[in-house]
Amino acid sequence: MSEVAYIAIGSNEGDALKNCKRAIEKLNNTDDIKVTKVSSFYKTEPWGVTEQEEFINSAARIETTLTPEDLLEVCRSIEESLGRARQVKWGPRIIDLDIIFFGDRVISGSDLKVPHPHLKERAFVLKPLMDIAPEKIHPVTGATVTQMAEAIGDEGIIGKAE
Repeated sequence: MSEVAYIAIGSNEGDALKNCKRAIEKLNNTDDIKVTKVSSFYKTEPWGVTEQEEFINSAARIETTLTPEDLLEVCRSIEESLGRARQVKWGPRIIDLDIIFFGDRVISGSDLKVPHPHLKERAFVLKPLMDIAPEKIHPVTGATVTQMAEAIGDEGIIGKAE
């Protein structure tokens, strides 16, 4: 049985838009994953470590038969295949794939936390999610993606990247 999950996608090294599109292609070409919706691509200011290049961010809705832990492994494998090296937390990256939601599950492992713990603070995740899942409900807070996005506004969103 498949579940719906949402993946946040971001890049700010090299051709960031191309990196994001390649990551989406790789997700869709993975056994047990089907990408069913992709948001617009947004140019955004960096978050956390602000002394770096602007990001390109988007989000994808997928259907998968993988477990959340196996999906995390696939995301990390895709990141590595595109040249990601984990160096500085919130620092520059060629690609970043984060599991935002996995069905209505709440997961609090050492490697995987779902819903993503910083979701409510990040317009660069919420804005793309609004494109593809405005009524998706956060399983802990009960707020929709739209409500969370409206609560923080478009801070850090520069505009569409397409």
